[in-house]
Amino acid sequence: MELWYTEKQTQHLGITCQVKETLCTKMTAFQELAILDTLQFGKMLVLDGMVQTTVEDEFIYHEMITHVPLATHPNPQKVLVIGGGDGGTIKQIIKHREVSRAVLVEIDEEVVTTCREHLPEISGGSLDDPRVEVIFTDGLEFVKTNKSEFDVILVDSTEPVGPAVGLFTQEFYQNIFDALKPEGIMVAQTESPFYNRDLIRSVTQRIKKVFPLAHMYLASIPTYPSGLWSFTLGSKVHDPLKVQEFKSLDTRYYSPEIHRSSFVLPGFVKELMEGK
Repeated sequence: MELWYTEKQTQHLGITCQVKETLCTKMTAFQELAILDTLQFGKMLVLDGMVQTTVEDEFIYHEMITHVPLATHPNPQKVLVIGGGDGGTIKQIIKHREVSRAVLVEIDEEVVTTCREHLPEISGGSLDDPRVEVIFTDGLEFVKTNKSEFDVILVDSTEPVGPAVGLFTQEFYQNIFDALKPEGIMVAQTESPFYNRDLIRSVTQRIKKVFPLAHMYLASIPTYPSGLWSFTLGSKVHDPLKVQEFKSLDTRYYSPEIHRSSFVLPGFVKELMEGK
């Protein structure tokens, strides 16, 4: 008998994958967690019924949330990741030699433990790197108590439901601004321009109120709703559109050309950000 998993991405649309095996299902203190082994995308992390990452396409998301801001900042020594318990973002961060400390703040310890066991390919052992510190606490509270501490902060959150709701508020972005050093940069994943228009419009406005420079950029991620995904960058000083020198990195999606072109937004996305 064939087994299929469907994520209902909107009220009228879902993505369906054939499953070879269910590797893990559990209720954590915060959410429902499952690891599925699918025929199309390999092993898949699902939280509260929503696909978070897969072995097949995780590199796109993790490279784009990481390398765009770290290429923009001239010397990103201390980097904070809020969320990202699968470890994929940390794996990309430590490719930058100038990073001396990378802190992962994850509210749900079970996500990290389960991904270490079932999805080791995604973190690639990066969580054991001596430069990496993993802290299990609420990222909302963590940024409040660390002023002018980090060069780059990455908000690698789930969708704005459950424990991640507070990661899309004006107050949170202000606290991130305060936790950044004077030349600091932040990036948050900001959902699909097709299916999350109201969210993108409000998040863009909130980040623009806090940061002198704010830019949205896009990436194509097959397992995320619509396949077109957005990230929003807020910067105190450095403009991602003016990067002149790029580091040599081992990447499969990100490149200097992708860096530049990802900020070229289609007309409908520009209209969305302008509130039209």
